[in-house]
Amino acid sequence: MTAEPDGPEDRLRRFATIWSRAVFPVTSTSLTRPEFEQQLVPLARRLSDALRARTFEASEGQAVGAALVAAHCTDPEALSRALDCVDAYLVLYCGEDGPQEALRTRSARLQHAIAAGFAQALRERTLAEQEAISQAALNARSAVAEALHASEARFRAVFEGAAIGIGIADLEGNVLQVNGALLRMFGGSEQSMRGRKVQEWTHPEDAPQVWRLYEELVRGEREHYHVEKAFYRPDGTALWTNLTVSLLRDADGEPQYQLALMEDTTERRLLNLRLRYEATHDALTGLPNRTLFFERLEKALSAGEGQRFGLCYLDLDGFKTINDSLGHAAGDRLLVEVADRLQSCATAPGEMVARLGGDEFVALTTGLDTEREVDALADRIMNALITPVRIDGRELTVRGSIGIVEGPAGERGPAEVLRSADITMYRAKSAGGNRFELADPEADARAITRHGLTTALPAALDRGEFFIEYQPLVHLGDGSVRGAEALVRWLHPQHGVLGPDRFIPLAEHTGLIVPLGRWVLEQSVRQARAWQERHANAGPLRINVNLSPCQLTHPGLVQDTVDILEREGLDADALCLEVTESALIGADDDLLKPLRRLAEMGVDIALDDFGTGYSNLANLRRLPVSILKLDRSFTQGMQQFPADPVDLKIVEGIVSLAHSLDLAVTVEGVETGAQAEQLRILGCDTAQGWYYARPGPPDRLHELALVDATG
Repeated sequence: MTAEPDGPEDRLRRFATIWSRAVFPVTSTSLTRPEFEQQLVPLARRLSDALRARTFEASEGQAVGAALVAAHCTDPEALSRALDCVDAYLVLYCGEDGPQEALRTRSARLQHAIAAGFAQALRERTLAEQEAISQAALNARSAVAEALHASEARFRAVFEGAAIGIGIADLEGNVLQVNGALLRMFGGSEQSMRGRKVQEWTHPEDAPQVWRLYEELVRGEREHYHVEKAFYRPDGTALWTNLTVSLLRDADGEPQYQLALMEDTTERRLLNLRLRYEATHDALTGLPNRTLFFERLEKALSAGEGQRFGLCYLDLDGFKTINDSLGHAAGDRLLVEVADRLQSCATAPGEMVARLGGDEFVALTTGLDTEREVDALADRIMNALITPVRIDGRELTVRGSIGIVEGPAGERGPAEVLRSADITMYRAKSAGGNRFELADPEADARAITRHGLTTALPAALDRGEFFIEYQPLVHLGDGSVRGAEALVRWLHPQHGVLGPDRFIPLAEHTGLIVPLGRWVLEQSVRQARAWQERHANAGPLRINVNLSPCQLTHPGLVQDTVDILEREGLDADALCLEVTESALIGADDDLLKPLRRLAEMGVDIALDDFGTGYSNLANLRRLPVSILKLDRSFTQGMQQFPADPVDLKIVEGIVSLAHSLDLAVTVEGVETGAQAEQLRILGCDTAQGWYYARPGPPDRLHELALVDATG
């Protein structure tokens, strides 16, 4: 097996070799085959350059066709073999790694040009031979007649033997000659073809420039043109062709005939249409897919002034459960049924339904009054989903959440509109599903901001954008500072300082809460150790650090805590980990095990936000907690005088219960001296709130602790 050529020049010469071997046996030349091959090398290079040129030049192919005639390749078989060789090997050896479909099209056009140039040169040669024969007519009349007959025979053989359709007409459009290939393409007789005018072959799908180019050619203003054109066959079917029309001039340069070369592309076009359909439609439901939907949406959004659009973005509620329980085959049948129902809802002009993927569908309406129409469309969709779908003997209830976006064309792009619809749909789903919601720009902005914060969280931790503020914990008996709660903040480059309520839920959702929580614990323990070293006389200060539910389930919680305490040199009893009451509701022994291990080490466990959940006081016996932190809601009723007696009784009861279980009580949200005094009377142990100090840098806590210790 011969090795493939290494470089472009080697490939070019290989193409010339194949070409020479194909054409040489039918060429009337005194050259040897290698010599003949050398003649074809520049022609091969010319075709290669024309194949890869930025713009197509038919003159290059015509010149090659003329050169073949000049090289005595005038046998009709020579042109046929040359065209076959170009068709089979030009793109293979000279196309390099370019787009194959475009190169194949360019190759076909070059073949048309070669045939046209060949025919023109052969005709000119024939005319030249006729002239020479005429000049010698007096001396060799019989020889002239024989040469003329041979020349015309060669031209006729090329004309009839060509694989592409060839037709010749005069400048008035009267068809003079057609070859057999053209007759087979049209499926008519030669008499019916020759009895027609070129101008009669119009088709509804003719491009606007087709007949303008034709008029320019017959007026002699252009030499050729190439278009894709459809024709009607006698049986009414469509014939699609790559059509090249060239102008033939007489010896004086005056326009005389028009030569048409046609390649039948009907099957190729049908294949392309099929591929286009498959690329733009969902294989399961037959609905338009995301690609086609975006094309239609972009067209709707670029409509003229006064035009509007309405979009319904539908996501089925609980579809994953159907897939998981009944299997994907049942899920697919459900999607097909839903697609059929949706399609029946969008039948008016300007409406369409598409499947974006999975169980997500969109319905689009356009026009002048889409504010009303899109609501009606959403109603029809919701009503269409009411009837259960019967699959394998089961009746499945179908529910869906719809996000609606409506507005004037020209203000937003497709991606922005779809994003708003997606956000609105999830808002409907979060509200319970089986409903539709209208887009709200403010809600969109909040959702986009949340998404931006979510994606920025990992890099923010790496860049050191988080910092910790500390709020003191004050003993209600003597007013001394007994410790501080560590509260993490995010110094965002665009949004400024963000509180934990803005990013902790996002960190929990993404799993970043584990490394972030570890960082907060490490920084807080280090700060507590620094307080001990710098202010040993101020008394021991305990540091309180919050734990999220995600951290509780992380297997490295206990070991991470031990490692941090040992590395920073802080005793375990100087650390308090705060866990919300809601995180421990219904907690099993596996969840409580790490907390028990930490408590056995000496770490205090505080039950945060106590009283806000569905508290089961009996659970306090099994929870490894040593501190109850009452939620700030209990202190709100103490801001006025006299305090709400119900709140006082509740707090008094909780404090009594806690103390009977050897639990200390801390109260949050203390904002006035009256609240602090009332809580002291009720027996609460420690408190925190703006009355004492707002969260701030660690140095403020040092100053407050020193004042309390000395005053």
